[in-house]
Amino acid sequence: MDEITPRTLPSTSSGRSEIQAQDDRVRELAGLFDLHGKVACVTGGYGGLGEAIAWGLAQRGARIAVAGRSADKAAALARSLEDAGHDAIGLAMDAHDVAGIRASVDAVAKHFGGIDILMNCVGIQREETLLEVTEEAWDDVIAVNLKAAMFQAQAVAQHQVRAAEQGRRGGKQVHLLSVRSQLGLRARGYSAYCSSKGGLAMLIKQHAMELAPHGITVNGIAPTVVRTEMARHWLENPTTRAQITERIPLGRVAEPRDVVGAALFLCAPASDFVTGQVVYVDGGVTASQ
Repeated sequence: MDEITPRTLPSTSSGRSEIQAQDDRVRELAGLFDLHGKVACVTGGYGGLGEAIAWGLAQRGARIAVAGRSADKAAALARSLEDAGHDAIGLAMDAHDVAGIRASVDAVAKHFGGIDILMNCVGIQREETLLEVTEEAWDDVIAVNLKAAMFQAQAVAQHQVRAAEQGRRGGKQVHLLSVRSQLGLRARGYSAYCSSKGGLAMLIKQHAMELAPHGITVNGIAPTVVRTEMARHWLENPTTRAQITERIPLGRVAEPRDVVGAALFLCAPASDFVTGQVVYVDGGVTASQ
């Protein structure tokens, strides 16, 4: 009987078999949305979208810090996450108080040993027409939507940059915006809101450039109207609901899961080569106007 020679697997240039290389590629793809071991600080995390995003990140394995003005609400969401088997804490953070922002971020880093992800869901709107805008309302919206974003980003970046200098490169910062970062709104008093979100879109680009050398990405998510408690008064009114859905090419408002999907992408390894961008989760609104 002729001698049977074992079949030799083709090797890559590094001497590893093609099958081994293929297995590595499969594992790499499987980990694109894996957040196990990552620490995510979700500010404004007990609001309609913030809570949905916190759950989404936790379900992909992230350890969650929920921060917001109400310590009780933040703690309640953290308990719900813990009851579901996730690692979470809740703490107070007043977006009007820069020192408080820094203290809260430092507390998260101390508790978990660092911060990998900032998911900023903080935001307010105080609607006043151009002829009625008050200095108080203007300052309040800019302080919460833009100034607080700046100093959250700075506080988290300080921890992320130090980690990068110690050889643990990488990190994610994601801010929640709105289509109003690009579009004005007819017949409504949105001067402060649009200005704050437009400014945040540019802040994202600048921070992305400054943090890129450290392997830290900075991006934004800009939804149209989302079916949350905040939008209830619009969606329960047949007239305004029809006006909203008519101008959205996909013919419906966004659901929280639509925003969660974008957040998972921008917080996960899947987006490691994406920075300085704003993802418009808007059903085509900004593509059509």
